[in-house]
Amino acid sequence: MPHSDNTASSKHRAEVADSIDSPQPVFPASTGTTLSGTPIKTVYTPEDLKDFDPQSSLGSPGEFPYTRGIHPTMYRGKLWTMRQYAGFGSARQSNARYRYLLAQGQTGLSVAFDLPTQMGFDPDHPRARGEVGKVGVSISSLEDMQMLFEGISLAQVSTSMTINSTAAILLALYVAVARQQGADLTKLSGTTQNDILKEYIARGTYIYPPRPAMRIITDVFAWCKDELPGWVTISISGYHIREAGSTAAQEVGFTLADAIAYVDAAIAAGLRVDDFAPRLSFFFNAHNDLLEEIAKYRAARRLWARLMRDRFGARDPRSMMLRFHAQTAGSSLTAQQPENNIVRVAIQVLAAVLGGCQSLHANALDEALALPTEEAARLALRTQQILAHESGVANTVDPVGGSYAIEHLTDEIEAGARACIERIDALGGMLRAIETGYVQREIQKAAYEYQQSVERKERIVVGVNRYRTENQEPIPILRIDPAIEQEQVEHVRAVRTRRDAERANKAIAEVECRARSGENLMPAILAAVEAYATVGEISDAMRRVFGEHQETLAL
Repeated sequence: MPHSDNTASSKHRAEVADSIDSPQPVFPASTGTTLSGTPIKTVYTPEDLKDFDPQSSLGSPGEFPYTRGIHPTMYRGKLWTMRQYAGFGSARQSNARYRYLLAQGQTGLSVAFDLPTQMGFDPDHPRARGEVGKVGVSISSLEDMQMLFEGISLAQVSTSMTINSTAAILLALYVAVARQQGADLTKLSGTTQNDILKEYIARGTYIYPPRPAMRIITDVFAWCKDELPGWVTISISGYHIREAGSTAAQEVGFTLADAIAYVDAAIAAGLRVDDFAPRLSFFFNAHNDLLEEIAKYRAARRLWARLMRDRFGARDPRSMMLRFHAQTAGSSLTAQQPENNIVRVAIQVLAAVLGGCQSLHANALDEALALPTEEAARLALRTQQILAHESGVANTVDPVGGSYAIEHLTDEIEAGARACIERIDALGGMLRAIETGYVQREIQKAAYEYQQSVERKERIVVGVNRYRTENQEPIPILRIDPAIEQEQVEHVRAVRTRRDAERANKAIAEVECRARSGENLMPAILAAVEAYATVGEISDAMRRVFGEHQETLAL
């Protein structure tokens, strides 16, 4: 049989030979710094921990200062909650995704809301146009919330809701659905993010000026203490601060400075620290630098424990425990070679688990392009499950504890975070630091320096500034049907037509009245949502009293 040369195979062999024989570009094996720019030594020894006292710096897991974790057995007793963040389109579409993820082994829900819901606009408001259902689920009334959780027992599932300006309203909607299901509210478990300060710093989905927004948050603290004792009233978010470009130490420092402001506001409103502090939680980023991220979580726990004990006089050990949810870093994902994101996310999940998170969301490979497809969301969940059940890292508490490098980095990040807090204290506190633009400027500076290092190719981003490929194959992405917006517009208008108008109007007026009087807003908001008042109508009632925040440019 005559020999037949395969042209494509020959070309491939020639390219491989060329790549072996040709001189290859030389890159440094390391930049010599962490992702945040902290210098890293080639090797660490006991000399780097000369003043290190294991008892005071570490303690045992489950004991002050909680460096090694807040539970004595950590994942040996219970795995972290696998809480995949999801929501898009209509309530019915998101309900189908939640039920799918629960069937795949997800152990907690995490709700993403669209921008109009986050900003307190109903789907038929002019400012909602083009955004309904795009980056999260559209929720405007109790009917939407009922559809969102149809077939899901709120008494048996823990739900986190990423919502801030309208957190009090969405919490009231959740409670109203739980009541209809006959759930015992004292046993209801979940979290409202409810962290408005980071919106002024890093994210921008605010409605009211900072001081009345803080008042709404302390109203939620006080109401939940008696009505919803198992609910986590706030998740203080460093995630978005990091996404905006902060360093690891800034993420910890600015987040804990926000937390200090919330604690100060609650105490000023007459609450005892040990009455509300056990229901505080935190939300951190899980970025690419494995060692730095592990050290970051350990430093945050230790610094928070010391702040609560020494600054606020907390006596309940639960007040000193920093509980945190982690999410892998969306800003690290690339549209180029999106399959590489699977590896990035796996590293980030490992960092969060070795750092002792209580719950975790793993981003999907396609999230630099669109909301995740069902298949991509399942793979992200499987990433967590493989780590939990196959890697062995859950078998012992704080397996990296005592490492010279980890302990040195933990000390460095704690010192850097403490310096951030001291600077903010000197400016008059976090509210004043936000109003003057100080925090925003610091984050912008860090983000600029990092981006410059990428553009100078001092930091390699695989597939972006090195190891690029041509003619990338497209991957399937989720597309939101534009018809969803009109469906939601028609739905909210139908709700307004069907409801008892007199009851709804009276309830909305009571929200406005309480906003003016200073009485706790939560009972009036709950009555309003149960009268089928909409998110936009209730938000507008408070807008008439509090006004809207106008951003101060950080120059």
